[in-house]
Amino acid sequence: MTDSRRSPHEKTILVGLEREGVTRWDVEDSLTELRQLAATAGAQVVDTVVQKLDRPTAPYYIGKGKAEEVARKCGEAQVTALIFDDELSPAQGRNLEMLTSRKVLDRTQLILDIFARRARTREGRLQIELAQLQYLLPRLTRMWTHLSRQSGGIGTRGPGETQLEVDRRRVQERIARLERDLKEVRRHRTVQREGRLRRNWPVAALVGYTNAGKSSLLNRLTNAGVLSEDKLFATLDPTTRQMMLPNRQRILLTDTVGFIRKLPHTVIESFKATLEEVQLADLLIHVVDLSHPQCREQMAAVDATIAELGAHGKQTLVVFNKIDAIGDREVIEGYLRFYPGSVAISARTGEGMDEFFQELELRLSSWRMRARFRIPNTESAVLAELHRVGHVLSMEYEGDEALVTAHVPPELKFRLAPYDIETSPSV
Repeated sequence: MTDSRRSPHEKTILVGLEREGVTRWDVEDSLTELRQLAATAGAQVVDTVVQKLDRPTAPYYIGKGKAEEVARKCGEAQVTALIFDDELSPAQGRNLEMLTSRKVLDRTQLILDIFARRARTREGRLQIELAQLQYLLPRLTRMWTHLSRQSGGIGTRGPGETQLEVDRRRVQERIARLERDLKEVRRHRTVQREGRLRRNWPVAALVGYTNAGKSSLLNRLTNAGVLSEDKLFATLDPTTRQMMLPNRQRILLTDTVGFIRKLPHTVIESFKATLEEVQLADLLIHVVDLSHPQCREQMAAVDATIAELGAHGKQTLVVFNKIDAIGDREVIEGYLRFYPGSVAISARTGEGMDEFFQELELRLSSWRMRARFRIPNTESAVLAELHRVGHVLSMEYEGDEALVTAHVPPELKFRLAPYDIETSPSV
């Protein structure tokens, strides 16, 4: 677990690996993002080291010679910490700390540190503490390197291992307690969600890469007053607000935590109580920072995370944001042609908002229509897709068939045409 009290002027060196199948350009881009993460955490980056290897080495992640070179640089530049661009194994982290006599962090630890600083609500603090402890548990031995007796066997059981076992048990007990607390959070969210369903309002979830402008868009649409900064992970805690479209359709908008490449799995697991809003939304609004040079790669990272959450296939409106920072209009038009049905806006200036509202109304037009399906119980995949992509209102069983009433997007209704009984106006 990282130390959240780290000096705001801590000097660091970033370390990356150009491995087989990864281009130097990809490595440099990832390290640029790592530098932003370090700055967000309050660190000063004094140097960047990249080594080309087929795969990470077991002892040091990088080669031993390169690790020794990094150790010398730490002394010359008075560096206090090293930050690696990938997650290190417990052994790699321990070996690097012994060799360099410096604190060694990886990308996961850095992200967890930022999350710990930014979480404001009780739910957010519970989620980040759980992620930190899950990351820490297999690394407890590394924290006991000052004790000589660490391994098992005859004559090796001593106070060091005894204390290690005590710490491990305490961490496991705390993890269990946090998981119970987060189950209660999920239960509370379910109650809130049932209240929304009684209003019969569609729910749209804002998703996107961190710093894409989701909070800025939510503020413009609803005056939510959510913190909006030009920093990675400026906001963590979810915010849901209602809004009325120009056609008088009421919807609920939920802002979610920003995604990132190499988002730690422990973070995704711990934040599922928050991110399940993505799973259960009727529409995803994918906000993209069009001014970023790697916006396509960022879109792919968001799509991958959505798939990991089990929300793939949902109706999605792609919104290209920050067009006020684009000088060439042809670039904007090119993206709109490549992604049919997308819109280009500036959440900061309001440019393009009329087109955004028109497209949002079109995407939600299916909300006013209910479809009824008769699906054999043997078609479990069809039922699962209906639950994942549509909005199931009721389900009854008649013999070997399920009668399902649901709001569905047009493309899903078309795919399920063989099971369609009727379509009627929503009430």
